[in-house]
Amino acid sequence: MGKDLTEVRSPQRQLIPDTEDWERYELPFLRGIAYKAKTQPNYRFRDLSREVNKTLLRSSFRKLNKKAASGVDRVTYFDYKEHFEENVENLVERLKRGSYRARLVKRKYIPKGEGKTRALGLPVLEDKLLQTACSDIVSAIYEQDFHPFSYGYRPRRSARQAADDLVVRMQFGKFGYVVEADIKGFFNHIDHDILLELLAQRIDDKRFLRLIRKWLKAGILEEDQRVQYPEEGTPQGGSISPILANIYLHHAIDEWFEKVVKPHCQGEAIICRYADDFVCAFQYAEDAERFYRVLPKRLKKFNLEVAEEKTNILRFSRFQPGLKNRFCFLSFEFYWDSDKQGKPRLFRRTGRKRLQTAKRNLTEYIKENRHMKTSCLLDSLIRKLRGHYQYFGVVGNLEGLFTVKNYVVALLYKWLNRRSGRKSCTWERLKTIISFNPLPVPVCCARPAKARVWWSSRVMERKSLLTTKASTTEEPREGKLHAGICAGDAE
Repeated sequence: MGKDLTEVRSPQRQLIPDTEDWERYELPFLRGIAYKAKTQPNYRFRDLSREVNKTLLRSSFRKLNKKAASGVDRVTYFDYKEHFEENVENLVERLKRGSYRARLVKRKYIPKGEGKTRALGLPVLEDKLLQTACSDIVSAIYEQDFHPFSYGYRPRRSARQAADDLVVRMQFGKFGYVVEADIKGFFNHIDHDILLELLAQRIDDKRFLRLIRKWLKAGILEEDQRVQYPEEGTPQGGSISPILANIYLHHAIDEWFEKVVKPHCQGEAIICRYADDFVCAFQYAEDAERFYRVLPKRLKKFNLEVAEEKTNILRFSRFQPGLKNRFCFLSFEFYWDSDKQGKPRLFRRTGRKRLQTAKRNLTEYIKENRHMKTSCLLDSLIRKLRGHYQYFGVVGNLEGLFTVKNYVVALLYKWLNRRSGRKSCTWERLKTIISFNPLPVPVCCARPAKARVWWSSRVMERKSLLTTKASTTEEPREGKLHAGICAGDAE
């Protein structure tokens, strides 16, 4: 009866279950760990190594990528699955005896763009399985400590969601200056001793910490068969590397910004971080300049340094609209402009570098696969375009989406005519072919937020006073620019 009554009162509202973050874990003991970490922020967990048992390993094995490349032992997912119970029992027994040893990590280099390469580490499947299990335990603890403005490598948080929340926060905030920053070679310069000290603040289990140390100190087999033993850094490709990187940055940047930077700011300040790439917005120029000067000193304490070519400070205000004042974050370019009603609005478009990279990848793909059956080639291009639209289909970026679609049509006309020595595909025939396998139409829409956007305490205190204001003002005060906040609430 109560459910029917709710549907009658608000038929258009979607009922959302009232659940906490710690309740999403599948295994009961992980829910218990997460609940205790949530309710007791200063508690140090003991005897975590005992929880690495067959039940956890079975659950972690289902999370592994079946098509992932093998390590130095060349054991694949299906090879390990054939004798899974025996392999897991042997692994648990070696963990109990203390005879487990981390195997070598195979190094592979993949193209990064602009002629650069990214180093990946491929651990053996057994190490990857154990890292996944330990990552679940560590994640259950630290997911309760992470701030809501941290998005990278976290469950139910994506880069698109980070960009969407940043737009909402800056649209309804009073910010005039932006500091965009990136950390130079972050994964290669993580200090092992500092990381283990940070983990010891919440984990009081020496055996569990020694297990993590083994993975950090594991030898790396280079492509020329040389073996290196790293003194710093964690290989990208390991299952536990993302959560360790987040813990490192949580103490290096997030906690420092919340407890030190914001209390010393004269105006409002926010930060949005996705892995080692983050953006900070400030109300006043003095706060932004002070943060820009102090940031390298702060990172130096954690053996890190900023990438100077990707770190700068700029004036970013609704009162100076246009593409001249813009910044790039998560492959989006953020800029202020006027909407159809003439009101200032924060827009996004596909970053120029990312757009050129997408065109280059599509050119190479169509060129290399022009021998495929035309229907199969179109099916694969449809999937690629849908993935591109899914991420970059934001309000105000329709032109960028049509640019990619029209570029694909032009590439098809070019390379389908190069299948043989003569021109065999006219525009009329190409239109007929595409009509049977139509390319997806670009659509720009706003996604509903899964959670409330992270508002600062000052904004929440003044929200009740701002609901009656519908305009935005900017007044000079002692040589500083002061931007008012738009009325409204956003989720």
